[in-house]
Amino acid sequence: MNNAIKDFSASIVVFLVALPLCLGIAHASGVPVVAGLIAGVVGGIVVGIISGSHISVSGPAAGLITLILASLESLKTEIGTDVGLISILGAAVLLAGVLQLFFGFFNLGKIADFIPVSVIKGMLAAIGILLILKQLPHLVGWDVDDFGDEDFQQLDGENTFTELSRAFSHITPLAVLIGITGLLVQVIWEWEIVKKQRWSQWIPAPLIVVLMGIGMNYFAGSEWKINGNEHMVSIPPLSSMFGGNGSMGFPWPNFSLIALPLFWLIVVKIAIIASLESLLSLEASDKIDTHKRISPANRELFAQGSGNIVSGLLGGLPVTAVIVRSSANANAGSQTKLSAILHGFWLITVVALFPGFLNLIPNAALSAILIFVGYKLAKPALFKSEYQRGWGAFLPFVITIIAILLTDLLLGIAVGMVVGFYFVVKTNFHRSITVVSLGNTHLIRFYYQATFLNKSLLKEKLTQLPNGSEVVLDFTNCHFIDNDIRDIIEDFEVVAAVRNLSVIKKFTSDSHQRRLMNSPTQ
Repeated sequence: MNNAIKDFSASIVVFLVALPLCLGIAHASGVPVVAGLIAGVVGGIVVGIISGSHISVSGPAAGLITLILASLESLKTEIGTDVGLISILGAAVLLAGVLQLFFGFFNLGKIADFIPVSVIKGMLAAIGILLILKQLPHLVGWDVDDFGDEDFQQLDGENTFTELSRAFSHITPLAVLIGITGLLVQVIWEWEIVKKQRWSQWIPAPLIVVLMGIGMNYFAGSEWKINGNEHMVSIPPLSSMFGGNGSMGFPWPNFSLIALPLFWLIVVKIAIIASLESLLSLEASDKIDTHKRISPANRELFAQGSGNIVSGLLGGLPVTAVIVRSSANANAGSQTKLSAILHGFWLITVVALFPGFLNLIPNAALSAILIFVGYKLAKPALFKSEYQRGWGAFLPFVITIIAILLTDLLLGIAVGMVVGFYFVVKTNFHRSITVVSLGNTHLIRFYYQATFLNKSLLKEKLTQLPNGSEVVLDFTNCHFIDNDIRDIIEDFEVVAAVRNLSVIKKFTSDSHQRRLMNSPTQ
């Protein structure tokens, strides 16, 4: 029963976080807002049911905004009109989902296992810092940029930092008061004495933040009140969501361009980028899961593929696992995937039945919720713990953060992975071969696998050995030697006679010796 309460409470928090993101991402992508809402509902219900993750939450992703904008522009150029573009995009999203099913079938989810932990933690911290930087303008009442824009170079021509300077020169006093009050409420909810109260489990802090924001704006004087849609959640009537013609029919997918290479290029791009972002978010979600459960990556690809098939069928945006919503879910105390599924039901129910109520919510209240999520992702304790792990972990962590902040999520991750792999190779490079000297005897010990990566180190160590000494080559802990290392050892044995070196080779057995020194590289 206690888990059900936590999941119910968490679902409300995720709903409050997801709503402005669904609207903002749709607007930034140049599609009707209903396309973002459809993706949010499908990500919650369809993906939530199929996914094996207990924490991850799916929906439209900011990482695909640029791709969607470029795809719509290319399609418009191809067909000469923007009429029916949403239906063609829906067909591409649907087929991208089918392609993701094949990714899962061919076990491509294992790609996520090769991402260094320090890079994943860097991604989490970067998302946290991004949330704070991107939501501060909304907190002070400057809502020029969309909620879902996470890129450094923004769609309004500004970047993350120049937007901040503009925002603080256009402050709305009541928005600031609502935002700061919202942050204080969430801080109080974190106090141990409040956490122990049963009522605090039923009433999540973000819900109080939203209700207080509505109340503060409602009772404010006319000179303080936030009026109109400028700084408020803005959900249009359902009858106008598909383009203003009053039709409530879904824009069913249009496959008329299926023979064009351009169409399939868009399909492949959506499938690959959506899959990568989902796998990255899945890995990150597992890291913040308090129960440390491991989610099946290939099943996630099946779930995401199924979600995109349904979203494309209904005219929605592409669906991916999203770390912002997943983080909000974990921080709200979610125990099972019920919270992700319920948040999808809240989206469709509240938007359909109570759009007027949602339009009373000040953006500053929602930004306070997202800023607090960002703080919990990028706590100073995380930086301290990574620093204590050594430079091999700390540098990839920090470089990933900087790269994401100055570019975008996927490019930043790519930079972080390059740096992370460098340190992995460097660590293995030094650990694979060690040299211990005692008097005139020198022990060269080989560990794990000796490959061409260790070639330079081995040649250097062998060259430095003094003439007339005894050299012990210890292979007892080595499981594999490639041809490059084997050639160096054979050449060294020839030179050893000239340098008056006594060479002794140690193996665990004769079969071990034959396997390492005589068999071809596997």
